Amino acid sequence: MGSWRWSSSASASAVNPFYCPCPCHVPLSLNNFSFSTPSLSSSKISTGIKSRLQLQYNNNNNNNNNVKNRKRFIGFDAAKNIIVKCTTNTELEEQQQEEEQVVAPLDENSEGIAQLVWEWAVLISPFFFWGTAMVAMKEVIPKYGPFFVSAFRTIPAGFLLVAFAASRARPFPSGLTAWLSISLFALVDAACFQGFLAEGLQRTSAGLGSVIIDSQPLTVAILASLLFGESIGIVGAAGLVLGVIGLLLLEVSALSFDSTSFSLWGSGESWMLLAAQSMAIGTVMVRWVSKYSDPIMATGWHLVIGGLPLVAFSIFNHDPAVTGSLKEFTAYDVLALLYTSIFGSAVSYGVYFYSATKGSLTKLSSLTFLTPMFASIFGFIYLGETFSPLQLVGAVVTLVAIYMVNYRNVVE
Repeated sequence: MGSWRWSSSASASAVNPFYCPCPCHVPLSLNNFSFSTPSLSSSKISTGIKSRLQLQYNNNNNNNNNVKNRKRFIGFDAAKNIIVKCTTNTELEEQQQEEEQVVAPLDENSEGIAQLVWEWAVLISPFFFWGTAMVAMKEVIPKYGPFFVSAFRTIPAGFLLVAFAASRARPFPSGLTAWLSISLFALVDAACFQGFLAEGLQRTSAGLGSVIIDSQPLTVAILASLLFGESIGIVGAAGLVLGVIGLLLLEVSALSFDSTSFSLWGSGESWMLLAAQSMAIGTVMVRWVSKYSDPIMATGWHLVIGGLPLVAFSIFNHDPAVTGSLKEFTAYDVLALLYTSIFGSAVSYGVYFYSATKGSLTKLSSLTFLTPMFASIFGFIYLGETFSPLQLVGAVVTLVAIYMVNYRNVVE
C-alpha cells in the first residue's frame, strides 16, 4: 500500500522532472502535497522520455555532422573552384603571353616591311619625278615656249631649295670664290642643260631623250678618270664601249640625210646628247663647288642663277608665254608647269641629296635607269610615244652600259 510523503523542494525535484527550483519560491500549500506510488508505468514513462531525448540528441548530432559535412564539401568545392579558376587564369595568361609573343614579331615584321618600302620609295622618287617631268615638259613646251618652260622649272625650284637649306641651318655662300663657282656651275648645269633639254624635247620623244640624257655617267667616268685619277676598271671600260654603241644606235635613226645637206642639229637626239654632256660636266663640278659652299645651298642658288639666262632667251625667242599669245591655255597646263618645277626639280633634288647624305650613293647610282623607264612608260600612256626596233635595241644597250659604269666598283 502506498505511503504518504511530504513533498519538499528536494523530494519534489526528485519526483517531478519538470520542477525547477527557484530561490524566490513561496511556502508550499496543500497543492504541493503529492501522492506517489512506485509503479511499472512510471518507470516505462521515464524510459520512453529518455529514449526520445536520446533519439533527439542523436538526430541533432547527425544533423550537425551533416552540416559539417556539407560545409566541408562546400569548402572543398570552393577550394576546387578557386584552384580551377587560378589554373584557368594562369592558362589564359600563358595563352595571352604566347599570343603577344606571336603578335610582337608580326608587328615588328610589319614595321620592318613598311620601313623598307618607305626607304625604297624615297630612293626611287627622284627618278620617277625626273622621268615624268620630261613628259610634262614635252606636253607644255609647244604652248609656252621651250625657254620659258626651262626658266619656270629652274627659278622657283631654286628658291624652294634655298628655303629648305636655310630651314636646316645650312650656311649661305660667302666670298667671291663661292659665288663665282656657283655661277659657273649654274651656267653649265642649269642654263645649258635645261636649254638643250627643252630644244631636244621639241624634236624627240620624252622616253628616248631621257635615255640619252641618262647616258651622262659614261662621260662622268671619263672626266673623273682624267681629272681626278679615278680608276674605270675592266667592267667600267666595257660599259663605256657598250654605251658608245648604244648611243650610236639611238642617233643613227635620228640623223637626216639628203642629196644636198647633212643635218645633225635638226634631230632632238643631238640636243639631248649635248644636254647629257652639260649635266656630266656639272656633276664633275659639284666636287669643286662643294669646297666653297654647302652642296644643297649651292644647288638651289645655281638653279636660280641659271634660270636668269633662260628668261632672257625666252624673251628674245618670243616664247608664247612672254608675248601673251597663249594657245589653248588650260588648268592642266598650269599644273604641268608646277609639277615640272616643284616635283621635277625642287623635290627631286632635295630627296636625292637627302638620300646621298644617308650613304645611299651606290643604290642611287644603280637606279638611274629608272628615269628613262618612267619617261618611256608615261610617254607612251599620255603622249602615245613609241620606240622603233633600232631605238629599242640602242636604249637597252645604253641602259646596260650605264648600269655597268655606275656599278663597276661593287661588281669588281
